[in-house]
Amino acid sequence: MKIFPAIDIKDKKCVRLVKGDFDNKTEYEMSPVEQAGKYKDHGFKNLHIVDLDGALTGEMVNLDIIQEIVSKFDIKIEIGGGIRCFESIKKYIEAGVEKVILGSAAIKDKVFLKEACEKFPNKIALGLDAKDGYLSVSGWRENSNQLTLDYLKEVNDYGVSRLIFTDINRDGMKQSPNFEETSKIADIANCPVIISGGVSSIDDVKKAKELNNKNIEGIIVGKAIYDGDIKLEKLVKELDA
Repeated sequence: MKIFPAIDIKDKKCVRLVKGDFDNKTEYEMSPVEQAGKYKDHGFKNLHIVDLDGALTGEMVNLDIIQEIVSKFDIKIEIGGGIRCFESIKKYIEAGVEKVILGSAAIKDKVFLKEACEKFPNKIALGLDAKDGYLSVSGWRENSNQLTLDYLKEVNDYGVSRLIFTDINRDGMKQSPNFEETSKIADIANCPVIISGGVSSIDDVKKAKELNNKNIEGIIVGKAIYDGDIKLEKLVKELDA
């Protein structure tokens, strides 16, 4: 089970949102680069980063921060947030990230997703962010009117190398992830699936491991780390347990 500590970047700072609401955010003292170093020092090998400025603007606002993290620390990074063209994907891959997460652009334009997977094999992750079963787009501010499972069936053979499923109703709420829905997605997905949204305690990480679904690759942990509910020393032990 891979564990992905999360870094959400807004205005060059680490922040956490509640249910993706930009008006309901907490800012943290540590810079994204310092936070990445802290994760690396504790022994984490993977990192989930979201450029919230990018999600809002559709521009690569924090590429310099990503480049600095990649150059300083030997850690595998998946990056998402406002990536809507091949040029942005190319720049992130050239910066050294492991996976580029496509969300809104892929949901609005399936041809873009397919071509991205063909141009950048094994580099494209698909972010499926859902609310009440329907996919949300544009920084979670719009409902796409597409059912998550229906959309996945349509793009399942495109060559996506990883799928990240987030239940928006759980994100930042620390009420445990939606394991049931994630399992449904993992059962049909043609690639490994990452659990995201709502991790509240070490027990959630243990439960993810106990699902025994071979297609579930890992879990993202965010707000519970920043708020001190999950200690990094305990969390990293779950990597080896």
